[in-house]
Amino acid sequence: MNPIVSTILISSLGLGTTLTFIGSHWLLVWMGLEINTLAIIPLMMRQHHPRAVEATTKYFITQATASALLLFASITNAWTSGEWSLTEMINPTSATLALTALALKIGLAPLHFWLPEVLQGLDLTTGLILSTWQKLAPFAILLQLHPLLNPNLLLSLGILSTIIGGWGGLNQTQLRKILAYSSIANLGWMITILHYAPNLTLLNLILYIIMTLTTFLLFKTFNSTKINSIASSSTKSPLLSIITLLTLLSLGGLPPLSGFMPKWLILQELTKQSLFIPATIMALMTLLSLFFYLRLCYTTTLTMNPNPTNMSSSWRTKSNHPTLILLTSATLSILLLPLTPTIFMLI
Repeated sequence: MNPIVSTILISSLGLGTTLTFIGSHWLLVWMGLEINTLAIIPLMMRQHHPRAVEATTKYFITQATASALLLFASITNAWTSGEWSLTEMINPTSATLALTALALKIGLAPLHFWLPEVLQGLDLTTGLILSTWQKLAPFAILLQLHPLLNPNLLLSLGILSTIIGGWGGLNQTQLRKILAYSSIANLGWMITILHYAPNLTLLNLILYIIMTLTTFLLFKTFNSTKINSIASSSTKSPLLSIITLLTLLSLGGLPPLSGFMPKWLILQELTKQSLFIPATIMALMTLLSLFFYLRLCYTTTLTMNPNPTNMSSSWRTKSNHPTLILLTSATLSILLLPLTPTIFMLI
């Protein structure tokens, strides 16, 4: 893709997210979401591959449906209350419609069906943008709307997302689909606690973005999109395979890694709110997610690539040296747990 075109598209992504961040009027916020969607579509289609075109088409239809539903919710609220302000959504029906539209935009269960298929059709770089940057604008709206949303609906969406995110990733062999179901499970944790402690939702979102960034960069460094192709990573670069192991365990929420921090704080808050059954279900579903992370860890660090192999071997002309971004994000993904009191005070 032409560098000028790439610069314009990436700038438009930033502009759309910024408009949503600063906007307090529903039309301005909706406009920011639309700019975001339209800017990423050419990036998704840059491969000129049928799978990429199919994924882009699915993404466009899904996002257009969610945008139409969100616009309808804002117009309905303006019609009944006379207010276009984001925080003045008095009509409960409009708030529920807005929550449904945003759940469809970010891929919460049961509106998640598009996310694994779309992510599977993209390259790792565009998949990284879709899994991290594209979540910021909808969550900016959700964090502003959280007092007005139905807590029981949020709890139901969150628990269902953790269940489907855990079960869905069990039998996958494609790394991008595994990361898609990982995203669904993590989004479930964020939505569950949104009404009771929005600061924990923000903390979980930041850590999820850091850990997902590290994981995508590692897979891109290894040039791997399947489980069997990542088996040769330990012989190519032992250091990166160890970083991959720790990052995947952190995504699974094992102590003493960074990913344990938001799950620990969210479970603590749920028990304070006397929500013992949802907390138990979510903790058990984390074990399912941990299973497919452990399977990836086993493949990455404890197995050797079979020889002869049924897949084309990647040439070793390019050295797999970790970049500064990868090392920084990997350090944050692994070593933040001791700073939990400080981080909790900051947010």
